[in-house]
Amino acid sequence: MAQSIAQPTAGSPAVPTKLPLRAIAPWALFFGILMLVLLYFVGAEQGATSVFNGTDIHEWVHDGRHLLGFPCH
Repeated sequence: MAQSIAQPTAGSPAVPTKLPLRAIAPWALFFGILMLVLLYFVGAEQGATSVFNGTDIHEWVHDGRHLLGFPCH
């Protein structure tokens, strides 16, 4: 079975396109806010700054809290 290899044409060289900042900024903001919310729940969701009553969230993120070096007891 013969296979052919495509040869490059003599046109202009391929130039990588740049993503405009306007396309990246909303996603960067979204993921930045998401990371701050996750950091709050892992690092500060207990005691006086607690948003939710009880210890459910503390128990859900307990191992992650120790992994990231946050004290919790």
